[in-house]
Amino acid sequence: TRSFVLPEDGDVDIIMVGPGTGIAPFRAYLEQREIDGAKGHNWLFFGDRTEKGEFLYREQLQHWLKTGHLTQLDLAWSREPDKPKVYVQHLMKKHAAEIWVWLEGGAYFYVCGDKNYMAKDVHQTLIDIVEEHGEMSADDAKQFVEVGMMKEEKRYLRDVY
Repeated sequence: TRSFVLPEDGDVDIIMVGPGTGIAPFRAYLEQREIDGAKGHNWLFFGDRTEKGEFLYREQLQHWLKTGHLTQLDLAWSREPDKPKVYVQHLMKKHAAEIWVWLEGGAYFYVCGDKNYMAKDVHQTLIDIVEEHGEMSADDAKQFVEVGMMKEEKRYLRDVY
């Protein structure tokens, strides 16, 4: 979509949630920010069924982590043998306090991928994070996310399908 773009200011931090093929635009975002010399921090939540078979862009992501271009990479694997299912929203909950700090600092929040399950779960998790760490009521947190971040500030952007 036309509105699913990087912030004009390269110093702005971004949080990207893109499991499966939802990672595609974020790889491009990271490449563009590298080319531009953007100073903003980049945090990616990625996952798929298994690490061995579906860790897309592994080498490039690990390179960016090593160079510091990718500030943080959190990986969720939902079908690893003999391990519990882990989804991106579980990792968001684990890092809720840090996500809130980034959001309070003006970070953009992007979601790309499955609209039927993942995007809904990530959306609710984002509201829960704002409620808990922003010390807001459930209604105020929902308003903060859906009106403040999404509609007014245009820093919560989704490309879901």
